[in-house]
Amino acid sequence: MGAVVLIVLTIAFFIVRLAPGDPAALMLGPDATPEDAVALRERLGLDRPIFVQYATFITGAVRGDLGQSIFFNQPVTQVLKARAEPTVLLSLFSLIVALLVAVPIGIYSAYRHGSFFDQAAISTAMLAASVPSFWTGLMAQRWLATEYGWFPASGYGGPDTVFLDRIEYLILPSLVLGIVNSALILRFTRASMLDVLGEDYIRTARSKGMSEFRVVLRHALRNAGIPIITVVGLTFALLVSGAVVTERVFNIPGMGNLVVNAVLRRDYPVIQGTLIVVANLYVIINLITDLLYLVVDKRVRF
Repeated sequence: MGAVVLIVLTIAFFIVRLAPGDPAALMLGPDATPEDAVALRERLGLDRPIFVQYATFITGAVRGDLGQSIFFNQPVTQVLKARAEPTVLLSLFSLIVALLVAVPIGIYSAYRHGSFFDQAAISTAMLAASVPSFWTGLMAQRWLATEYGWFPASGYGGPDTVFLDRIEYLILPSLVLGIVNSALILRFTRASMLDVLGEDYIRTARSKGMSEFRVVLRHALRNAGIPIITVVGLTFALLVSGAVVTERVFNIPGMGNLVVNAVLRRDYPVIQGTLIVVANLYVIINLITDLLYLVVDKRVRF
């Protein structure tokens, strides 16, 4: 875990500094003098040798200090904390939508393998995975928000908006992200269930007179759970780290919007801090996924 995070820290530090553009010049604007830019670079520590900056960055990251945002003039941890709620809630709601759509359809599609429903489900999943999320989001805004007025078209509410009202702003983008990401979960669920439904113990359970509902959900689904849990964990990590486009389309002030603006502003500490958070999130999700294996299939312990 530590090695993975260190590698991510190193890559993040050097890649953001390879991008063209001077943060000091961008902050001061086109009317700034060269002397003003030099003074600001010195104040931000950007005039020091690159490896001195790297050592300072790594030392601070180990202590939990991700530096000071160049644009916001606040600690990066505070900036990320303020933007974390919309992204986390959007990812959670999108994952719930994806599970509610993909798992039941994937199970029934495997059970009715080769039927018209099965072929239609696979074709629809491929279509959903192929359509860009920004196009789906724009179409949802056009019809469900603007035309019919069922949902807010964009935003996350004002500063005084209560939590339940904020959730209303997340319903439409969650539906868009959930449906787009349900395709992968559906295909994995179907494939895993197909492998299990052909096993001998499934035929034995049926020969004992068990109901199809019990055979499919209690015996087949439980033994097909490991691949499904794996892809669900991966999908959640991708949702958190990859909701940039959806947040831009729906103007949600989350981490995706934050990192895009940070790149445009050359706000190095914010870019690095976001990458660190995402890398740690991937590691934590992989750990939770491995622990869930023990719950679903006790054979993993041996």
